[in-house]
Amino acid sequence: MSNSPIPPHVDPRKLADRSTTLDGELQLATLERLCSSLADDHGVVRTKFSFERDERNAVVFHSELEVDVKMVCQRCLELVTLPIHSSCDYAVVKEGGNTQSVPQGYDVIELGEDPLDLLALVEDELLLALPIVPAHDPKDCQQPAGLDEPEPSEDEVTRSNPFSVLAQLKRDPNV
Repeated sequence: MSNSPIPPHVDPRKLADRSTTLDGELQLATLERLCSSLADDHGVVRTKFSFERDERNAVVFHSELEVDVKMVCQRCLELVTLPIHSSCDYAVVKEGGNTQSVPQGYDVIELGEDPLDLLALVEDELLLALPIVPAHDPKDCQQPAGLDEPEPSEDEVTRSNPFSVLAQLKRDPNV
């Protein structure tokens, strides 16, 4: 993938007529909603969008996104770098148009006369691709010190059940 910036807004119909491929990079820090879930906003999102018309002459495009993000591991509470890859197929339909004819496997994008906000689409895709619980690989993850299970003390081992007195009262017929 090249390192040219991607345009923030595009007309997918015009790009599909020319079978255009947009290949570029986007600074991670420009995606504010995504960065609010991350521990660090440094990095580059590698993007590739391929626009075309399918056999029905409908506008479709394929997106591929790759980025390495830093999040807090929920096991050890240290930073973990996670590779995120997202790949989606979209079908563009006119706003309010029939979405029943869209082939299976395509996500529908309803588009009026306004151009498609490509940056919002990238951010939405990456948000959906983030792990729900970020964590290191279990064999690489170390629990923080002090979180190990303590051994029971002698008092806890020899302490009797507080309800044993009730059991004795239940057996005593004079009560």
